[in-house]
Amino acid sequence: MPLAYALVGMVALILGLTWGAMKIQVTLAGFLNGESVWSKAQKQAVIDLQAYASSGSRHDLEGFKTNYALLGYDRWVRDVTASGHYDYNEVKAALSHGNAIPETIPGVVFMFQHVNQAPYMRQALAAWRSTDDAIAQLGTISEELQHAYASGGPSAQEMERQRSRIRALNDFIEPRSDDFSLQIAHGALWMGEVLFVGVLFAACLASAFWLSLARRILARIRGTEDRFQLLFDSAADAIVMVDESHGRILNANRTTSLWSGRDPLELVGMNFQDLFVDGSTRAAGSSTIGMLRTMNGIARTVETHSSLTTWGAQPVRQAIMRDISDRVAMEQERRIGAEAMASVAEGVIIADAERRVTTVNAAHTRITGYTLQYLQHHRFDELRRMPDGSPLPSSIWEMVADGGNWVGEVQSWRSDGSSYPELLSISAIRNSDGRVQHYVAVVTDITRSKADRQRLEYMVAHDPLTGLANRNEFQRHCTHAIETAARTNGATAVLFVDLDAFKAVNDSYSHAIGDRLLVKVAQRIRRELGENDVASRIGGDEFTVLLGGLRTREQAAQFANRLLMSLSEPMLIGDYEIVMSASIGIAGYPLDGSDPVALIANADAAMYAAKTQERNTYRFYTPLMHADARMRLMLGADLRQALMRDEFYLVFQPSVELRSGRIVAVEALLRWRHPERGELMPDEFIPLAESLGLIRRIDAWTMRAVCSQIRQWDQAKLPPMRVALNASAATFGHPGFIDSVKHALQTSQISPKRLMFEITESAILRLGEATEQTMHALHALGIGIAIDDFGTGYSSLAYLKLSGIDFLKIDRSFIKDLPDSTNDMAIVEAMLAIAKSLDICTIAEGIETAAQHEYLLRAGCIEGQGYYYSRGLPASEIERMLSPNPRHETSRLRLVPPKYPRA
Repeated sequence: MPLAYALVGMVALILGLTWGAMKIQVTLAGFLNGESVWSKAQKQAVIDLQAYASSGSRHDLEGFKTNYALLGYDRWVRDVTASGHYDYNEVKAALSHGNAIPETIPGVVFMFQHVNQAPYMRQALAAWRSTDDAIAQLGTISEELQHAYASGGPSAQEMERQRSRIRALNDFIEPRSDDFSLQIAHGALWMGEVLFVGVLFAACLASAFWLSLARRILARIRGTEDRFQLLFDSAADAIVMVDESHGRILNANRTTSLWSGRDPLELVGMNFQDLFVDGSTRAAGSSTIGMLRTMNGIARTVETHSSLTTWGAQPVRQAIMRDISDRVAMEQERRIGAEAMASVAEGVIIADAERRVTTVNAAHTRITGYTLQYLQHHRFDELRRMPDGSPLPSSIWEMVADGGNWVGEVQSWRSDGSSYPELLSISAIRNSDGRVQHYVAVVTDITRSKADRQRLEYMVAHDPLTGLANRNEFQRHCTHAIETAARTNGATAVLFVDLDAFKAVNDSYSHAIGDRLLVKVAQRIRRELGENDVASRIGGDEFTVLLGGLRTREQAAQFANRLLMSLSEPMLIGDYEIVMSASIGIAGYPLDGSDPVALIANADAAMYAAKTQERNTYRFYTPLMHADARMRLMLGADLRQALMRDEFYLVFQPSVELRSGRIVAVEALLRWRHPERGELMPDEFIPLAESLGLIRRIDAWTMRAVCSQIRQWDQAKLPPMRVALNASAATFGHPGFIDSVKHALQTSQISPKRLMFEITESAILRLGEATEQTMHALHALGIGIAIDDFGTGYSSLAYLKLSGIDFLKIDRSFIKDLPDSTNDMAIVEAMLAIAKSLDICTIAEGIETAAQHEYLLRAGCIEGQGYYYSRGLPASEIERMLSPNPRHETSRLRLVPPKYPRA
């Protein structure tokens, strides 16, 4: 109906617009007719006046006056309607005098008043108004002619003059009259186009509105159908519409499709009874129960409720099928539960609200020996006590009555009088009012599981290898010892024991031998313990010992001495005799901490101090130890960020040829510009970098920086010289070291002869066989190798036979007392003699005095390095010193272009 109403309204609108357009067209027709009458009257007036001027005929004068009056009426209507103040009847009468069509008069008045500024109308009216004065002059000429003819007639000259004036006025009026007619015609055409477009637009708008309304109505209809279909398909029950006459399915929802395994279109047309397994349906009151057939062969038990309805004139039965598989399963489960109770391994007791036994299963009789006949007159809690022998408390029954479930261990008795531990679980069954109707108790004999639990608790609290307490158990004992010491104003101490060089045992023998060694160590620690003492292994080769019952912390020193002596005795492990030592840290309550975590941490810090300073000794904790540890941790964290933040930089210390005093090389020295601690020397962070595994990254940065600096010096046209840099054992022995060197040389495009790597004796010892391979590879590249700090390590002369050794750097410890120390003189001279015989260039480190310089020069040392010549300098200062025209130079260092030692 809304669509029909809208269609009627749209048609009415279009008809109304068409009628309006017709009325406007009629008005335009009347206006055009008026224009035609005006133009005709204007032209006829000129003709009549021309004839009257020639003949003086009364008839021509009357004709002129008639047309002139018509022009006057039109002009008056035009002007009075434009002003907006007029009498409509007068205007209507004036237009009637002008031969206007009566039906068009209202439209003409409306256009004069309201459409006078419309396109073309404004130009037409302007052309019309431009003729007003000329027409008025025609009236003046007619009056003059009338007066002349009344006075005896005009002269020939007068008549010619008047005719000339009439012709001139006609020439003026005629083009404007034509323009007026043309503009009126154009305006009518334009108005027709506007009317057509308006009617077309209105028709389109009305059609669009009708289509939109139709779309919304159809969408609502479709939405209603979709909602119905959604409700129909989303129903949890299966719904089937069945033709009552033939039993055929007319429609089925999605649940029916899912349950039956058939497509909804496939269901339509099927016989409703074909959905069920043959012979499975049976009546159950007002409903029917049957087995719904599925495509996968699994039947589903459903309960069907039917009702008769009408679709149009067709009787239809609506069948709603509800899945009762769960209900059937629950009934079956109840039956199974009754059977399971009789066969379950745990004992089950069902008692009434007074806790008197009503039912027990066979397992309970087997566990306790009591029969149901005996127990029916007893409460089941009469034969049970708490582990401490007290009756079951009333709080148990209150908890169960409040809806809880109590589970706990109790002591129970058998019919033979023996007792056993039992796990008892009690719950309640309530009636509709929420009151306890029955108690259900499940009992389990936990004799074996309790023994297993005790073994598990022991394993949880002890180290599986040594049998000592683990960390958690140790902390528990430590807490108890602290509480006891606090009550008695005594003291307790924690010893942190760490084996020295235990890693070497694992690496040299095997981890199995290492484990057996740890067992021996645990036995010796346990042998030294007193009555109040506890030992634990907290990981690896670290042990802790708790000494209780002390008066002061210092009493722990006696135990520490005994333990160090015991651990230093040789240990026979299989076929090996191993001698160990340990470092011990001691922290005591109340001086060093008030909780186990603090005592263990402080003892650990003291152990670290003992291991760092001496080994095979003990140290008592002092706050400074933790400060050092924290400082190491903070420095380690900063060290990880130093490379990313570009905090490292290089300085270069010149190496001087003693004989000539010229600079032949520089050594690149690493510095760390710490953001808070300022400049740090290598000995402050290199050991830490080695322990954190960062030394290889630092060495790689140093090598790249040195190669880049050499490249910059070459670009600055400085004399070429050798640059030495230190290499750690971790870097020197890494498989990728040689490749990284080749890559750095290729990237910087410098000669390999410009580099020299310095490696210490201790690093050579750690690298073993890999040392010679690496040295040979570097020598093949043309890179020099120097043994640094020679004489301070193992000083094996076998090192000097390795291929690729080009330089020998004598350590500063042998130089500082020259030439006063005869021992140092002998050692240095021996080193120089050996190096000379092997054709190895010698470099003396740490030269600080002229006497040292002169002695080494006489002794045959080739190069020297030390503060006597120069400290480590920035690269810019080295560049200034070696530039061709330095601003100033020291008298000691002659700037001679260096030449390489030997290749």
